[in-house]
Amino acid sequence: MNLILMGLPGAGKGTQAEKIVEKYQIPHISTGDMFRLAIKEGTELGNKAKAFMDQGELVPDEVTIGIVKERLSMDDCQKGFLLDGFPRTVAQAEALENLLTDINESLDYVIHVNVPSDQLIERLTGRRICPTCGTAYHLLFNPPKEAGKCDKDGAELIQRKDDKPDTVEKRLEVNLEQTKPMLDFYNDKGYLISVDGDQDINQVFEDIDTKLGELSK
Repeated sequence: MNLILMGLPGAGKGTQAEKIVEKYQIPHISTGDMFRLAIKEGTELGNKAKAFMDQGELVPDEVTIGIVKERLSMDDCQKGFLLDGFPRTVAQAEALENLLTDINESLDYVIHVNVPSDQLIERLTGRRICPTCGTAYHLLFNPPKEAGKCDKDGAELIQRKDDKPDTVEKRLEVNLEQTKPMLDFYNDKGYLISVDGDQDINQVFEDIDTKLGELSK
Protein backbone atom coordinates (compact mmCIF):
# COMPACT_ATOMS: atom_id res chain seq x y z
CA MET A 1 0.00 0.00 0.00
CA ASN A 2 1.45 3.35 -1.07
CA LEU A 3 0.47 6.09 1.36
CA ILE A 4 1.16 9.73 2.25
CA LEU A 5 0.58 11.01 5.80
CA MET A 6 -0.41 14.64 6.34
CA GLY A 7 -1.25 16.73 9.39
CA LEU A 8 -0.35 20.01 11.08
CA PRO A 9 2.28 20.22 13.86
CA GLY A 10 0.89 18.62 17.01
CA ALA A 11 -1.68 16.49 15.17
CA GLY A 12 0.02 13.26 16.25
CA LYS A 13 1.37 12.15 12.88
CA GLY A 14 4.41 10.48 14.41
CA THR A 15 2.31 8.21 16.63
CA GLN A 16 0.01 7.23 13.78
CA ALA A 17 2.98 6.61 11.47
CA GLU A 18 4.36 4.06 13.95
CA LYS A 19 1.02 2.25 14.09
CA ILE A 20 0.54 2.25 10.30
CA VAL A 21 4.07 0.92 9.72
CA GLU A 22 3.56 -1.85 12.28
CA LYS A 23 0.19 -2.93 10.88
CA TYR A 24 0.97 -2.73 7.16
CA GLN A 25 4.68 -3.63 7.30
CA ILE A 26 5.78 -0.76 5.06
CA PRO A 27 8.70 1.66 5.65
CA HIS A 28 8.06 5.10 7.17
CA ILE A 29 9.95 7.51 4.89
CA SER A 30 10.47 11.09 6.03
CA THR A 31 12.19 13.80 4.02
CA GLY A 32 14.98 14.08 6.59
CA ASP A 33 15.59 10.33 6.62
CA MET A 34 15.83 10.25 2.81
CA PHE A 35 18.37 13.06 2.71
CA ARG A 36 20.46 11.55 5.51
CA LEU A 37 20.54 8.15 3.78
CA ALA A 38 21.49 9.61 0.40
CA ILE A 39 24.23 11.73 1.99
CA LYS A 40 25.53 8.81 4.09
CA GLU A 41 25.73 6.55 1.03
CA GLY A 42 27.44 9.31 -0.96
CA THR A 43 25.11 9.13 -3.95
CA GLU A 44 25.44 11.80 -6.62
CA LEU A 45 22.11 13.32 -5.59
CA GLY A 46 23.01 13.02 -1.92
CA ASN A 47 26.19 15.00 -2.51
CA LYS A 48 24.24 17.64 -4.42
CA ALA A 49 21.71 17.92 -1.58
CA LYS A 50 24.51 18.21 0.99
CA ALA A 51 26.11 21.06 -0.95
CA PHE A 52 22.88 23.07 -0.80
CA MET A 53 22.23 22.19 2.85
CA ASP A 54 25.78 23.12 3.90
CA GLN A 55 25.19 26.58 2.42
CA GLY A 56 21.90 26.90 4.29
CA GLU A 57 19.92 26.79 1.06
CA LEU A 58 16.78 24.85 0.18
CA VAL A 59 17.37 21.68 -1.82
CA PRO A 60 15.86 22.24 -5.31
CA ASP A 61 12.83 20.14 -6.27
CA GLU A 62 14.67 18.27 -9.03
CA VAL A 63 17.27 17.01 -6.52
CA THR A 64 14.63 16.17 -3.91
CA ILE A 65 12.52 14.29 -6.46
CA GLY A 66 15.58 12.33 -7.57
CA ILE A 67 16.34 11.31 -3.99
CA VAL A 68 12.71 10.28 -3.48
CA LYS A 69 12.89 8.14 -6.62
CA GLU A 70 16.06 6.44 -5.39
CA ARG A 71 14.46 5.73 -2.01
CA LEU A 72 11.18 4.37 -3.39
CA SER A 73 13.11 2.06 -5.72
CA MET A 74 14.74 0.24 -2.78
CA ASP A 75 13.78 -3.33 -1.91
CA ASP A 76 11.97 -2.49 1.33
CA CYS A 77 9.38 -0.49 -0.65
CA GLN A 78 8.20 -3.48 -2.68
CA LYS A 79 5.11 -3.88 -0.47
CA GLY A 80 4.51 -0.14 -0.30
CA PHE A 81 5.60 2.93 1.65
CA LEU A 82 4.42 5.69 3.97
CA LEU A 83 5.69 9.12 2.90
CA ASP A 84 5.81 11.77 5.63
CA GLY A 85 6.90 15.38 4.99
CA PHE A 86 6.88 14.96 1.22
CA PRO A 87 5.41 16.29 -0.98
CA ARG A 88 5.08 19.79 0.49
CA THR A 89 3.81 21.64 -2.59
CA VAL A 90 1.44 20.91 -5.47
CA ALA A 91 4.43 21.02 -7.84
CA GLN A 92 6.11 18.28 -5.78
CA ALA A 93 2.85 16.31 -5.69
CA GLU A 94 2.61 16.43 -9.48
CA ALA A 95 6.27 15.40 -9.78
CA LEU A 96 5.60 12.48 -7.42
CA GLU A 97 2.75 11.30 -9.65
CA ASN A 98 5.13 11.26 -12.65
CA LEU A 99 7.85 9.57 -10.61
CA LEU A 100 5.51 6.75 -9.50
CA THR A 101 4.40 6.24 -13.10
CA ASP A 102 8.06 5.92 -14.11
CA ILE A 103 8.60 3.08 -11.61
CA ASN A 104 5.25 1.42 -12.41
CA GLU A 105 3.65 2.40 -9.11
CA SER A 106 0.76 4.62 -8.08
CA LEU A 107 -0.45 6.34 -4.95
CA ASP A 108 -3.24 4.62 -3.04
CA TYR A 109 -4.32 7.07 -0.35
CA VAL A 110 -3.38 10.30 1.41
CA ILE A 111 -4.24 10.17 5.12
CA HIS A 112 -4.95 13.54 6.70
CA VAL A 113 -4.99 13.61 10.52
CA ASN A 114 -7.29 16.57 11.09
CA VAL A 115 -7.23 18.47 14.39
CA PRO A 116 -8.82 21.93 14.92
CA SER A 117 -6.30 24.74 15.29
CA ASP A 118 -7.45 25.66 18.81
CA GLN A 119 -6.77 22.10 19.96
CA LEU A 120 -3.35 22.13 18.30
CA ILE A 121 -2.47 25.38 20.06
CA GLU A 122 -3.43 23.78 23.39
CA ARG A 123 -1.34 20.70 22.62
CA LEU A 124 1.74 22.62 21.48
CA THR A 125 1.73 25.38 24.11
CA GLY A 126 1.27 22.86 26.94
CA ARG A 127 4.69 21.31 26.44
CA ARG A 128 7.36 21.85 29.12
CA ILE A 129 10.99 20.72 29.21
CA CYS A 130 13.45 20.10 32.03
CA PRO A 131 16.51 22.27 31.23
CA THR A 132 18.76 19.90 33.18
CA CYS A 133 17.90 16.39 32.02
CA GLY A 134 15.74 17.14 28.96
CA THR A 135 12.67 15.22 30.16
CA ALA A 136 9.52 16.39 28.35
CA TYR A 137 6.15 16.98 30.02
CA HIS A 138 2.74 18.25 29.01
CA LEU A 139 0.51 20.26 31.33
CA LEU A 140 -2.58 18.29 30.27
CA PHE A 141 -1.41 14.93 28.94
CA ASN A 142 1.75 14.22 30.93
CA PRO A 143 2.03 16.67 33.86
CA PRO A 144 4.84 16.52 36.44
CA LYS A 145 3.96 15.24 39.92
CA GLU A 146 4.72 18.65 41.38
CA ALA A 147 3.57 21.63 39.27
CA GLY A 148 6.43 23.29 37.42
CA LYS A 149 9.13 20.91 38.63
CA CYS A 150 10.88 17.95 37.01
CA ASP A 151 10.05 14.58 38.58
CA LYS A 152 13.65 13.40 38.18
CA ASP A 153 15.76 16.26 39.49
CA GLY A 154 13.35 18.94 40.77
CA ALA A 155 14.55 21.56 38.28
CA GLU A 156 12.14 24.33 37.25
CA LEU A 157 10.52 23.36 33.94
CA ILE A 158 10.74 25.75 31.01
CA GLN A 159 8.68 26.45 27.91
CA ARG A 160 10.65 26.53 24.64
CA LYS A 161 10.32 29.63 22.46
CA ASP A 162 8.82 27.45 19.72
CA ASP A 163 6.01 26.45 22.10
CA LYS A 164 4.94 29.97 23.13
CA PRO A 165 1.41 30.92 21.93
CA ASP A 166 2.42 33.64 19.44
CA THR A 167 5.05 31.42 17.81
CA VAL A 168 2.71 28.42 17.69
CA GLU A 169 -0.10 30.42 16.08
CA LYS A 170 2.27 31.76 13.42
CA ARG A 171 3.62 28.25 12.69
CA LEU A 172 0.12 26.88 12.30
CA GLU A 173 -0.93 29.73 10.00
CA VAL A 174 2.06 29.11 7.72
CA ASN A 175 1.43 25.36 7.71
CA LEU A 176 -2.27 25.83 6.97
CA GLU A 177 -1.44 28.02 3.97
CA GLN A 178 0.97 25.36 2.66
CA THR A 179 -1.30 22.41 3.40
CA LYS A 180 -4.63 23.56 1.97
CA PRO A 181 -3.62 23.47 -1.74
CA MET A 182 -2.19 19.98 -1.18
CA LEU A 183 -5.40 18.74 0.45
CA ASP A 184 -7.46 20.21 -2.39
CA PHE A 185 -5.15 18.58 -4.96
CA TYR A 186 -5.45 15.12 -3.43
CA ASN A 187 -9.15 15.49 -2.73
CA ASP A 188 -9.75 16.28 -6.42
CA LYS A 189 -7.72 13.17 -7.30
CA GLY A 190 -9.86 11.02 -5.00
CA TYR A 191 -6.92 9.98 -2.79
CA LEU A 192 -7.79 11.88 0.38
CA ILE A 193 -8.85 10.16 3.60
CA SER A 194 -9.52 12.57 6.47
CA VAL A 195 -9.74 11.30 10.06
CA ASP A 196 -10.60 13.10 13.28
CA GLY A 197 -7.31 13.46 15.16
CA ASP A 198 -8.96 15.08 18.20
CA GLN A 199 -9.62 11.80 20.00
CA ASP A 200 -7.75 8.96 21.71
CA ILE A 201 -4.70 7.93 19.65
CA ASN A 202 -5.88 4.32 19.46
CA GLN A 203 -9.25 5.46 18.14
CA VAL A 204 -7.54 7.64 15.53
CA PHE A 205 -5.63 4.61 14.26
CA GLU A 206 -8.75 2.45 14.35
CA ASP A 207 -10.48 5.01 12.13
CA ILE A 208 -7.52 5.05 9.72
CA ASP A 209 -7.36 1.26 9.63
CA THR A 210 -11.12 0.95 9.09
CA LYS A 211 -11.14 3.43 6.21
CA LEU A 212 -8.13 1.81 4.53
CA GLY A 213 -9.79 -1.58 4.87
CA GLU A 214 -13.09 -0.36 3.42
CA LEU A 215 -11.43 1.39 0.49
CA SER A 216 -9.15 -1.55 -0.30
CA LYS A 217 -12.04 -3.99 -0.80
